[in-house]
Amino acid sequence: MNNIIEQVTKNIAMRSSKLRNEYLSRIRKQAALGKERATLACGNLAHTVASCSAGQKSTILDFTRANVAIVSAYNDMLSAHQPYQTYPDKIKLALKNAGHSAQVAGGVPAMCDGVTQGQTGMDLSLFSRDLIAQATAIALSHNTFDATLLLGVCDKIAPGQIMGALAFGHLPSAFVPSGPMATGITNEEKVKIRQQYVAGEVDKNALQTMENNAYHSPGTCTFYGTANTNQLVFEAMGLMLPGSAFLPPDSQLRHALTDVIAKHMVTITHGCGDYRPIAEVIDEKSVVNGLVALLASGGSTNHTIHMIAIARSAGLVVTWDDFDQLAKVVPSLTLMYPNGPADVNAFQAAGGVPTLMKMLAARGLLNMDAQPVFGTMQYYLKQPVLVDGKVEFVPASDSLDENVIAAPGQEFSKQGGLKLLDGNLGRGVIKISAVAEENRFIEAPAMVFESQHDVETAYKAGQLNRDVVVVVRHNGPSANGMPELHKLMPILGNVMKAGFKTALVTDGRLSGASGKVPAAIHITPEALHGGPLSKIQDGDIICLDANNGSISVRAELSERAEFHPNLDHEHVGAGRELFSLFRQAVSSAETGATIFNQ
Repeated sequence: MNNIIEQVTKNIAMRSSKLRNEYLSRIRKQAALGKERATLACGNLAHTVASCSAGQKSTILDFTRANVAIVSAYNDMLSAHQPYQTYPDKIKLALKNAGHSAQVAGGVPAMCDGVTQGQTGMDLSLFSRDLIAQATAIALSHNTFDATLLLGVCDKIAPGQIMGALAFGHLPSAFVPSGPMATGITNEEKVKIRQQYVAGEVDKNALQTMENNAYHSPGTCTFYGTANTNQLVFEAMGLMLPGSAFLPPDSQLRHALTDVIAKHMVTITHGCGDYRPIAEVIDEKSVVNGLVALLASGGSTNHTIHMIAIARSAGLVVTWDDFDQLAKVVPSLTLMYPNGPADVNAFQAAGGVPTLMKMLAARGLLNMDAQPVFGTMQYYLKQPVLVDGKVEFVPASDSLDENVIAAPGQEFSKQGGLKLLDGNLGRGVIKISAVAEENRFIEAPAMVFESQHDVETAYKAGQLNRDVVVVVRHNGPSANGMPELHKLMPILGNVMKAGFKTALVTDGRLSGASGKVPAAIHITPEALHGGPLSKIQDGDIICLDANNGSISVRAELSERAEFHPNLDHEHVGAGRELFSLFRQAVSSAETGATIFNQ
């Protein structure tokens, strides 16, 4: 195995020793209680089975049988989650035929960042992850379950479900993915129309038609954003069946794998010879495997937050320095939009996650002794296929499209897709996998804004038609929930198209759609807490060097006072007033932007 992979894995284990042992001790005490359903009083059990059929009542009250919790993020306005409407009945039938049972333990909220981009609802987006963790824990709090199936895909939803499941870490838990929608228009056309609309070259009808053609049916959005990064990374961590992430929603193999994972869960429950609680599936080895897959695929910058929060929920301390060390030895092996023209369907056709995992394993970049929820890590180098109606796993192929997944021994870049930034402006991250080499260094005057909407106003007034570093501050977790600032990408893309050098520097987020514009994001300390961004002024010369990982300003900030606008108007309306405790308690982006484990 690569020495850096091994060392980072050991570093995480060593720095986490006390916290991890405390977590595992707590979880093992829960496991030692045995089948908790058997300890419930008769009245508790009566409530548990009150709505069940006679047959299901009998099964649940038979403590030799397993009862699987379904925690669902179903709603029918999110394309990625709409397919989950029928999953509970399919899971229940599969388990009934195997002599066991399942119940929908609870639902969790599932908001779409695609709907809330640039809207007030985006201020709740990041906080929804921790709320989903709490909702998952509440769903499991009835203590009537032997295992958990998580139905969730998108941005904050799946990470939140894992964090909640880890609070019940004595239960085996796995994801049941739903798959991507069919490919619509090309990503190049999507970007082109958006930039033309911002520039006033096409009208709103043209924009709406394009967007409807891009997002057009059930399934995840097809670009490689946070939702699809969740799927790839969590498969690499062994939290779902091998090869299941990107199968189409209505394919026979997709439905067959849902049956397989449902039946499999009862074979790894407490008391079975192959007990696999999620507390032990998620350890330093599986976390590093997830980070390696993230870097090799050019995945979402949101995972520099989510993976830290997930790890901490399992008693593990992961840092941005771990990401940075791994990125130096993990090459970029895929090209999916925004890193390239292809989408996740093209990635799946090229071999998908199993082919990527095969390449990573061949380079010694995976902890192959990690314990996944299914089989061994060798299975995660295999593809599922249907043979006479039954699922079999066959060795993954080499890349079937070398423009999407690199050929054996080849790579698209020697460095992984993310880079740590450090300097007198603080620490942050940048996604460089989609940024052209000539745009990875910029030194230009700053224009300072407190809102992405103000940037739009300045652009329309012609104020950005020059070399400029756009600073958007007071958009960190404590300030306003750290919204994604995607409204800026068509704007700054047009500035670049006009021949100017530009970059974004912010304590806010951009996530998986970070593209060709160099963007130093998640800057910490955030401006609200006195970070250097609070002292930046228009005209300050900022230097962003993505290749060398530095972010600095040519000004003596120690002699300046901090500037803090009144943000009260951003804390009310659209439910934002309900999250004041989150804004007060949330940690920094570098420590997971979470209200837990302070």
